[in-house]
Amino acid sequence: MNRLRLRLQRRLELRGRATIGKGVRIAVAPGARVVLDDGAVLGDGCRIEAAAGTVRIGPRARIGERAVLLAHAGIEVGAGARVGDWVLVADAGPAHDDPERPVRHQGLRARPIAIGTGAIVGVHAAVQADVPAGATVTPYAVLTEPQSSA
Repeated sequence: MNRLRLRLQRRLELRGRATIGKGVRIAVAPGARVVLDDGAVLGDGCRIEAAAGTVRIGPRARIGERAVLLAHAGIEVGAGARVGDWVLVADAGPAHDDPERPVRHQGLRARPIAIGTGAIVGVHAAVQADVPAGATVTPYAVLTEPQSSA
């Protein structure tokens, strides 16, 4: 863990004890931050890529094995939330404004994403929208619109 902190300098902040599995990769660009709160668990082989904004893993939150968090605006995983194995959480996606122009020339749309306190994201799900506190995203779901809290 000391080697990880030295490479990321002040871009990685640990608030208390965090459990970090084997093969975890954390990449933080200049100007971005990753915050791991007390009791956060990063499963084996998970990956956090912060290109911009802040990625915050709340107290007692668990990120599953091989899960990927990609941040261009910011991702917050609430206290006690569980993100399943092989889940993708991305706060940016391609813009599709002009059907005549190739997608690669239209840039990205990025907005911060929050996974609420106690929320559960099932295995192999893809999340690109907010998940309310206590909500459950089913395994293999693709969530592109905010989920209702009811």
